[in-house]
Amino acid sequence: MKRVLIIEDNADLAYGLRNNLEIEGYAVEVAATGPEGLRHALESSPDLVILDVMLPGMDGFRVLKTLREQKRTMPVLVLTARGEEADKVRGLKLGSDDYVTKPFGLLELLARVEALLRRGSPAASVDRFGAIEIDRSARTVSRCGEPVELAPKEYELLVALFDASGAVISRIDLMRRVWGYDDSIITRTIDTHIAVLRRKLEDDPARPRHVMTVRKVGYRLKR
Repeated sequence: MKRVLIIEDNADLAYGLRNNLEIEGYAVEVAATGPEGLRHALESSPDLVILDVMLPGMDGFRVLKTLREQKRTMPVLVLTARGEEADKVRGLKLGSDDYVTKPFGLLELLARVEALLRRGSPAASVDRFGAIEIDRSARTVSRCGEPVELAPKEYELLVALFDASGAVISRIDLMRRVWGYDDSIITRTIDTHIAVLRRKLEDDPARPRHVMTVRKVGYRLKR
């Protein structure tokens, strides 16, 4: 599932964009300020950023400039009420991949999002968090550049956690997604697989930084 970050301070517009993108099958995060959006983009490395220019705290051009200085290469679609040619040129010079002026047609925006993600799809097939890389095309995982041998269910559990984009997934939901909710599978099976993932992926399995337990609820992946 491709991940899109919307950095937009207009709550109604952000809500509408999020709903429509989720309907199209994307996992969506929303940030309402420049600093918050920059932090999300640097920490979670989404597959695409939809970036407003007029933002509180830090304008979109500064966010874009910082992302490119930090060697973040995800596509950035600049979204703004400004229509001046100079702003469009400035965004492109700073490294934006496309530029849409408000008001815009929703179908056009979705088409541009799809085109940008398709253009970047070879790189986007590798998901990253911390020192971990998941190559979905090859169904392989590496840590600090070294291959990590995962059993099929361990791999599927890791991908399910990653695709939740930081949200908590209950044990029941994990059983459905990974094991198809087989009656023979008990929650202890998931706990055991989580322990194995920590042993293989974490620097200190007893103090995990990524595969987190949410007490009495389930698990989440912290990127």
